[in-house]
Formats: sequence, C-alpha cells, structure tokens
Amino acid sequence: MKKSMFFVVAMLLVASMVLGACAQPTETPIVTEPPVATEEPVATEPPVATEEPVATEEPVVTEEPAAGLTCAEPIKVGLITDITGPLAIYGVMMQRSFMLGMEYATGSEGSAGPVFDFTKTQENTFKIDNCEIQVFVRDDAGLPETTTTVANELIDIQKVDFLVGTASSGSTAVLQGIALANEVPLIVAPAAANDITGKDFNEFTFRTSRNNYQDAINECKALTAKYTSFIQIAADYAFGHGSAEAFRDACTLEGGTFVADDIFAPATTTDFTPYMEQIAASGAEAYIVTWAGSGFISLVQAAEDQGVTETMELGTTFIDNALTPVFYGNAVGTTAGIVYHWSAPKNPANDFLVAEASGRYGVYPDLFDADGMNAAIMIIETLKKTNGDVTPATLVAAMEGLEFEGPKGTIYIRPEDHVAIQDMYILKLENVTDPTGNYYSYVDTTRPEPPCLLPEALQDRCGDLPIGSLSGN
Repeated sequence: MKKSMFFVVAMLLVASMVLGACAQPTETPIVTEPPVATEEPVATEPPVATEEPVATEEPVVTEEPAAGLTCAEPIKVGLITDITGPLAIYGVMMQRSFMLGMEYATGSEGSAGPVFDFTKTQENTFKIDNCEIQVFVRDDAGLPETTTTVANELIDIQKVDFLVGTASSGSTAVLQGIALANEVPLIVAPAAANDITGKDFNEFTFRTSRNNYQDAINECKALTAKYTSFIQIAADYAFGHGSAEAFRDACTLEGGTFVADDIFAPATTTDFTPYMEQIAASGAEAYIVTWAGSGFISLVQAAEDQGVTETMELGTTFIDNALTPVFYGNAVGTTAGIVYHWSAPKNPANDFLVAEASGRYGVYPDLFDADGMNAAIMIIETLKKTNGDVTPATLVAAMEGLEFEGPKGTIYIRPEDHVAIQDMYILKLENVTDPTGNYYSYVDTTRPEPPCLLPEALQDRCGDLPIGSLSGN
C-alpha cells in the first residue's frame, strides 16, 4: 500500500507505546484501545451439561451422584501475562478476556466483581456446580527471569493445577520447561511462535493461540489473489525465522514466487536503510514484514525514505483496533487476513465477549481477546471431561483431541502436536472512522491446517500429518 510521510509521522506518535518491546515479542505491539460506547450486556448461556462419568476399573456401588461437576478441592489456575512490561497491551486483553471466558464457561461472576482490576486484586474465584475455580494472576513484565519466578511461586506456593500464558514467545519457552518439570498443563496464549508446538513441544504444552503457519496460510490466500512475486524481511530470532519459513511455504504453495532470499535483521536494528535498499531493488510486487518492537517504526521510516512504499505493496495482516486508522488510513479497500476481529465470527460466545467487553471495560474485543477467552473455556471443558480429576496424566489425556466452542467458533486441540485448529479471517477494510472499530466487511473464513513441526525424535506422533512443510517435503 502507498504510505505518505503523514503516515510515518502518525506512526511516530505511537512509538512511545512500543519502544520498550522485548527481544522475543509475539507480534507487532499495539496500543491500548480507546474507550467506546457501551452496549447493554447480554446474559450468559447456561452451563453445558457434563459428560457421563467413566466407570473405574473396579466399580463400586455409590449413592446417587450429585448433579454437575464436583471437585474435592478448589481447582487452581495461574494466569501469567505482561502487565507492566513492553507487551502490557497484550496483558490488558488477556486479563479481561480470560475472566470473561471463565464467567461464560462457569455461568457465575467472579469474586472480583464484573470488572477485573489487577491493581486491586490478583485473585478471582468462580463457581461451577459444586466446584470452585481459583484464578491467580501474575505479572512477568515480559521478562523470562520474572516468568520463572512467578511460575515457581504459582506451582510451589499456590499449588496451581493449570498454567496459562504468556505474551512473549521467549518467556513462553521458559514457561514450557517449568510446566514439564512440574507436570502442570500449560495453555499458551497469545504467543504464536511455531517452536512452542514444534521443536519445544512437550506433552504438557497446549495452546489456544495460533502459530506462525496459521497466520501465513490465512494471509497468503489473500496476498496471492492480488500479487505473484514477493520478498520478505523478518527479525533474526525464532519467531521471525518461523514466520518467514511459513510465509515462503504457504505463499509458494498458493502460486506465489519469492524473488530473493529472505532478509533477517537483528531484533535490535535501528537503521533499516541497507535492508530497504535490497527490497527496493528486488523488483517484487509486495514485501512481507515480520517484526515487533521499537524497530518497526524505524523500518517503516526506512521504507518511506528508500521509496519502497511508492513502488511496491506491503503484504501484512490487519492489526489492532486502535492502530488500524493510523497504519491503514490511506488504504481503505485493502483485503487482508486477520487473527480475530470482533465483527467476523457469528456465535453465542463471541456475542457474549463483544457485549461484555464493551459494556464493562469500555472497549471492543481486540486481536487476542479470543485467545484469552478460549483458554478459560478450555480449562472448564477439560474439567467437565475429567469430572474434576486434576491428576496430570488425566488432564493431558482429556486435553488431547478436545473440541469446544469459543468466540472463534470450534477449537480443536490436535492430539498429535497440541496445535489449536481454529478459524482465521479475511476481511476488506471499508473505513477507518467507526468509533467502535467496525472497520471491515467480511470476505472469507479459513481454517488453516499447519504441518507437524515436531523434532525428529517425536515425529512418530505426527501420524498422517505432513511433516516440516505443507507439502511434507
């Protein structure tokens, strides 16, 4: 898309929101959402009936069981996210959506009241049938060492049965090791790196967030409908490499051609001039960017300075509600992919999320609200399946192959590698002025099936899935 110097100035105005980004962010940081007009909240749906308990190996005669879920002890959940660090914007989404998801799934308001405020309390308790669910929220500030500290506290002191988190892919890798060592199931949200359910996979790691490949498959369907030749630049660390590999694979499979090798720049880069010179000279129709953190502003400035924005289009997914008017202000009519936008799905869970986020928090759901709500629903649906049994092996067995309904529709936890198969969206930008962020018209829903990316030693788990790439070659 063509970008003017006005756009660059506009982007610099939001630079203060992203200048502290950590070295392993999940995607381009986004600013917190502006307040919007509230809507009348809608009532939650009643809890779904639990499944029939499975008989034990040695059945015994018991009294008539109580209706619904029963837990011998309160179930404890540790939610770890970035609340004060460079990715705190993600933490805002995760806190509100996870609590709303718990309320939706349990049918009860939490003890913290209708609006969860971390500055006032770090705990929230929900009740479903005869089972109490205690949620403990911790801030890791986007720092792996802090992730380690708070995760150990949640496991050793609070004795949590589930972990959920976190925003940074680097911190998530640390969290995976801790979860494995302590046999505590971890639900990753919103970190998106392929490695989470790829080379770093372990049996206790699950996710509701999509991975790089799902982003790429969705976006390449939109990109290749308009362009045929590409070049890409990405940050030189795991998330950037994983994204570049996925885009090259997905766009090539859709008929696109990459005219040059992928360009990788250090995550600390501030001067992108030499990289943009390569892109400008490539002759590609569009350039794909995978970047996050403070360097993104400098990247955009260099693209403008080198004339890249005047000669080729930027192939990228749509972003958050607040930044879209700045980033796409001169690109109304663009069609692109997006992880989630509140206007796209049509289902009861999304209706609840939209009504309650806007009504209670004064904002409409953003990119990762669906991830947080889905994580909460996943926990409750797992407990229904185990009838409250939180034995680690029992939880893992119940979570593998789990299918449940959330704000993005049906989520399926692929048993081979624990990837969350989910809907993604292709939308057309119609305006950038709607006060509720209702900018788009619906184009299509995709349901990307990424390849199995497990390390060689675990590839027997992949079964019939393509291994390593979409073609399996």
